[in-house]
Amino acid sequence: MAGRYFLLMRKVFVLPDKPRIFFKQIWVEMEKLGLSSISIVTVISFFMGTVITIQTALNFVNPLLPKFYIGLVARDSILLEFSSTVIALILAGKIGSNIASEIGSMRITEQIDAMEMMGVNSANYLILPKVVAAVIFNPLLTVLSMFIGILGGAFIVSVTQIIMFADFIQGIQIYFIPFYVTYGVVKMMVFSVIITTIPAFYGYYARGGSLDVGRSGTLSIVTSCVFILLFNLILTQLMLT
Repeated sequence: MAGRYFLLMRKVFVLPDKPRIFFKQIWVEMEKLGLSSISIVTVISFFMGTVITIQTALNFVNPLLPKFYIGLVARDSILLEFSSTVIALILAGKIGSNIASEIGSMRITEQIDAMEMMGVNSANYLILPKVVAAVIFNPLLTVLSMFIGILGGAFIVSVTQIIMFADFIQGIQIYFIPFYVTYGVVKMMVFSVIITTIPAFYGYYARGGSLDVGRSGTLSIVTSCVFILLFNLILTQLMLT
């Protein structure tokens, strides 16, 4: 399985035969995979920001610690983990199922075979634009998620007054480490390769009928999530220690 994956990637990561068509396809994939994900990322980030802030405030019981630490902990939780890893897991389900079903349907209807008969590198033509589009656009979704998550925390503080709003604002400003944003963006770039190439692999080698394509899509999502968590551990060890 691993060998077939790397052999496929060797066919994917080559210079496209027609760069003009390739760059045009990148914009199509950005719209299909990236722009269509903005709404779900926005909604989830907002509500998760509110939940993270409430949970942090409710568990912050030491009276000796200043209340602005609630904003600091909520901010760092969003920047370090939620807006990269959790959003990547969500995108693995949304984008991964789309890619696996699209390429799998083309395989079982013999469209990929027809491309190969015409001398087209089908793996490069179908998969590389998706990878490039995700690597470019998904980090922007991560930055959007960071902003919306913190905004959600500020909103719930202003509505519930669980702590003073001024304390929360001080907390999200104090001890800010810009590298945390870079860390989240780099993680998402790596995760983007995972959530595009693994579903593409399962779709590209799909066999049988529509039920088999569905099974390949489900398996690709599970595999992508496992590798996202694995690489989250590896990148955290490399970048933060």
